[in-house]
Amino acid sequence: MSQPIISISGIRGIPGESLLPPDIVAFTETFVRYCSGGPIVIGSDGRPSGGGIADIVRGTAVMAGADVIDIGLAPTPSVQLAVTHFGARGGIAITASHNPSQWNGLKFLGSTGVFLDGEQNATYREMLTSSEASYENWEHLGSVRHETAFAEVHRQLVLAYPLIDRERIHARHFRVVVDAVNASGSFIVPDLLRELGCEVHTLHCDGSGIFPHPPEPLPHNLAGLGKAVLEHGADLGIAVDPDADRLVLFTEKGEPFGEEYTVTTAVLAALEAAGNATQDVVVNLSTTRAVDDVAARFGATVHRTPVGEINVVRKMLALGALVGGEGSGGVIVPAIHAGRDSLVGIILVLQALSGFDGTASAFRATLPSYTIRKFKYSSAGLDAGRILVRARDGFFSERVNTDDGVRIDFARRLGARPQLEHRAHTPRHRRGAHLGGSGSPRRPRRRRRLRFRHRRTVTGNAPSHRSVSSTWSLQTFHLSLEPFHLSPSIVTITITFT
Repeated sequence: MSQPIISISGIRGIPGESLLPPDIVAFTETFVRYCSGGPIVIGSDGRPSGGGIADIVRGTAVMAGADVIDIGLAPTPSVQLAVTHFGARGGIAITASHNPSQWNGLKFLGSTGVFLDGEQNATYREMLTSSEASYENWEHLGSVRHETAFAEVHRQLVLAYPLIDRERIHARHFRVVVDAVNASGSFIVPDLLRELGCEVHTLHCDGSGIFPHPPEPLPHNLAGLGKAVLEHGADLGIAVDPDADRLVLFTEKGEPFGEEYTVTTAVLAALEAAGNATQDVVVNLSTTRAVDDVAARFGATVHRTPVGEINVVRKMLALGALVGGEGSGGVIVPAIHAGRDSLVGIILVLQALSGFDGTASAFRATLPSYTIRKFKYSSAGLDAGRILVRARDGFFSERVNTDDGVRIDFARRLGARPQLEHRAHTPRHRRGAHLGGSGSPRRPRRRRRLRFRHRRTVTGNAPSHRSVSSTWSLQTFHLSLEPFHLSPSIVTITITFT
């Protein structure tokens, strides 16, 4: 049996393979001890395995002496809000976020409704491995309370945000198609839109937890949404991931708005509504530079953190930031709650569109235009430290941030911007050079190489290789490592270019 993945984001695995009932019992009992009892809020994103996991979590918490408040099918941000609303000691969101349906997991929240940070996770993991489990006798067992109508509380808290003009949004009568991948956003997202005067057409919103397509809200997984937008003559397409903390948009043309531009639009809407007061905005180091350009229009200061929602949240709370988030479609407004929330993103996007005399695609054209590419490589066999040092030292004269790997912001000097060349080399096939000596040739291996260059070069191709090269004029370059407990690290390279 393989082991569950333990990271700063919580626990995830495949039920029946890498996430077994004894694992769930151990993780839950330890969390109850970490919280010094209950109540504990739980909610699930709707996956088929979520019900069984919720049964184990409830039963374990009760046997450990904690009261449980179960809000049922619920986005992760609803669980976060419920923790503070009910004054709970902590919360457990049963979700594997954007991972395929066979996966599931547990995300742990502290008493403030915020995910555990690095130090808190370290304490929890220490308790998990070094302390004895503790259960109560029959006189001190916990209890279970069901609060399945909490979605209404969540919606009203979002709608009460003072920086949105509900009447202005309502007057536009936006026609919207929603794809909630049949998960936790299936009912709460359409209901929010209807309360804002939108005509809503639902696509994959039955709450069954059966994903009709890969659940990560990326353009190639959302072809059906683009088609439905055109079929209904909609103004906007909205997609959320299974736990409804990420928001992705499609324009009236059935084309992707760009996930990085969800948070850019939210920042623009919040700053515009806030008026002339100086504001702080927080995003992570991999988020588009367009946020900086938009913030500059309003004299706002942009702060960047290492990748990871908790890092953005901690910085926002420390600064009292107005708005922020992540380029993956996560919008955070601490005045509502300190976490990514697709509902918060929706109201800010509609706020922006309602004040614009034109379509979603025309609005998108008014935003700073950058393109982002992301590459992921296994760190196996790589000297990651050496790579980071070379990336940093190669551009010491630029603005360099080493809080999370290396991020380089290049100055806007005409004709002097460095370029990044991405090259993929694929060995040519030789007939019969495959396992077994007949049939289709074996799948070729691909080697990728990234290098900086300052001037144009011509590279010849070896006769035994096909070579595909792409060269970009860089705006930003971010190279980071993603360490996971009990799993290999990943090298992530994010580039912003024109």
